[in-house]
Amino acid sequence: MFFTLRNRLFLIFTCLLTIPFILLSIIIPSWFTTIIRDQAQDLTIEMMDQYLLYVDSITTQAEDLGKQVLINETTQEWLRLEKENAADDETLLMKNELRSLLSSMMVNNSNFMSISLHLYDGTGIWGDNPDLDEEEWFQDFIKHEQQYAKSHIDQLQPYSGEINSYILPLFDTNTLVPSGIIKINFPSDLLEKALNKIKIGQEGRAYLIDQKGSNVFQGQVDLPHIILKQGLAEIANGYQQKGLIEADHNGETYFMFFQKLPIGDWILISEVTESDLFSKVNNLQRNLLLTSGVVFMLTIVASFMLSSTITRPLGNLAKAMGYIERGDFAGAKRFMPTIKSHNDEVGYLIKVFDRTIEQLKKLIETEYEANLRRKDAEYKALLLQINPHFLNNTLEIIGGLAVQGKNREVMNVSVYLGRMMRYSLNTKSNVVKLGEEVSYIKSYTDILKLRYEDAIKVEIDEELETKRFPIIKFILQPLVENAVKYSFIEKSSAQIYIKTEKVENNVYIVVEDKGIGMSEEVIANLAKEEMDDETMTVLESKGNSIGLKNVIGRLKLYYGKDFSYQIKSEKNVGTRITLCINFRGDMCDEGHNHG
Repeated sequence: MFFTLRNRLFLIFTCLLTIPFILLSIIIPSWFTTIIRDQAQDLTIEMMDQYLLYVDSITTQAEDLGKQVLINETTQEWLRLEKENAADDETLLMKNELRSLLSSMMVNNSNFMSISLHLYDGTGIWGDNPDLDEEEWFQDFIKHEQQYAKSHIDQLQPYSGEINSYILPLFDTNTLVPSGIIKINFPSDLLEKALNKIKIGQEGRAYLIDQKGSNVFQGQVDLPHIILKQGLAEIANGYQQKGLIEADHNGETYFMFFQKLPIGDWILISEVTESDLFSKVNNLQRNLLLTSGVVFMLTIVASFMLSSTITRPLGNLAKAMGYIERGDFAGAKRFMPTIKSHNDEVGYLIKVFDRTIEQLKKLIETEYEANLRRKDAEYKALLLQINPHFLNNTLEIIGGLAVQGKNREVMNVSVYLGRMMRYSLNTKSNVVKLGEEVSYIKSYTDILKLRYEDAIKVEIDEELETKRFPIIKFILQPLVENAVKYSFIEKSSAQIYIKTEKVENNVYIVVEDKGIGMSEEVIANLAKEEMDDETMTVLESKGNSIGLKNVIGRLKLYYGKDFSYQIKSEKNVGTRITLCINFRGDMCDEGHNHG
């Protein structure tokens, strides 16, 4: 069975220990996931805002520096001399003066910025660059008006590493005609080191890109191209300056935080995968699930130990009780030594039950043997019992017939009485053939006919197939005796009908009379008494009559469920009693059966 004590303990332990861990392993990570996601978004946007302020401070300084250079008189004078193709010594003198000015500005700058001026023909303040038109940063400025150049190397600058530049047109402030460019350079490390501090998860990275997705600094954007393309499309189509974009690729979810910079077309992005962002949460969930598995295994072990020490002995004790319930005391006694238990309360219970079985077995055997002897004595006394009134009346009939000289009738009565005495005194077996029982009743009714003469009429319908059917003795006489007795109470005649027949597996014995009948209350009381005491006292008639209750009680005691009966009676009309015996286990099913 599922709801054994062991299974209940296992279910309780599982509900108290395993299920809470499983629920925690689901609820806590989900809760942490929401918190981490929100905190990651807030923290990332905060770091990106700080980076934006930092970039803005550098670029603002670069723009201010460029404007100062543009409007300076020395710059404007050098530009005029270059345009007028002035004498070399005059131009060289002005160029040196301009170099001193730019050097002074660079020294006073705190972000290591450098300044260079280039005319469109490649002439520069720090040197000439005949390939100026082929420089990528220069083409971006001329063709796409990109004032902020991506990371590159400028050999004419004092800074040897990667630089980014702010470019603005160099023009005569009077004519506003551009003649070249002013290039403010600042080290890429200034922006890149600060950018690397924006990090989410273990492997997440931040990038500064343009609208085409190219890295503003050196190196490739380590993000799947399709994810980057999708993110840039959403950024371009949206009006938000910053936000979060989620995209799936190859079974992985990518979180891309973005913020548009007011510097050209630069976009600051910070990306991280879901598995990386929630790696600690996933590890926590994995550890909780492992813990749940360990707790579940401990639950099984604890249940097994409890089964061995408590539930298994109790289960075996229940099996031993099953033997007792079936009345198999010997089987229970043989089974008890197989129950193993420790010296505890369960062990004490098993020992007490073992002793109880022994004592109960002895008491039942003693009581059964005494009861068996009593029943045997009662039954033998019953077999020897003949109604004294009937015997006295029969002897009076014999005496009367003898006085009248009716020797043949005397002889017949004597033969009938002798057959009855011989049948009654045979105590070797209490089971006879139904034909012998009917023959006994014939002798009994023949004597009744001599006594009551024409006042009694007896009809016996005996089916030949029923004669060999085994039945216990003295079944019919009590019924016939009662039929005669209750017929003469209010009537001057009696009509008795006796019938035996076999229908399929059932043998029916019917005794019917035309007497005063029985009330429904009497029939109901008979059924109630039968339910209260199925083994009716055999000698309940107290010597006067064996009685209907004795007949039913003895038949039920002998045949059990194979016996049933039916009583049909109507007041002042008569009574019909039908006894049904099944010799294959099926019960008589007509009328109101009791059995």
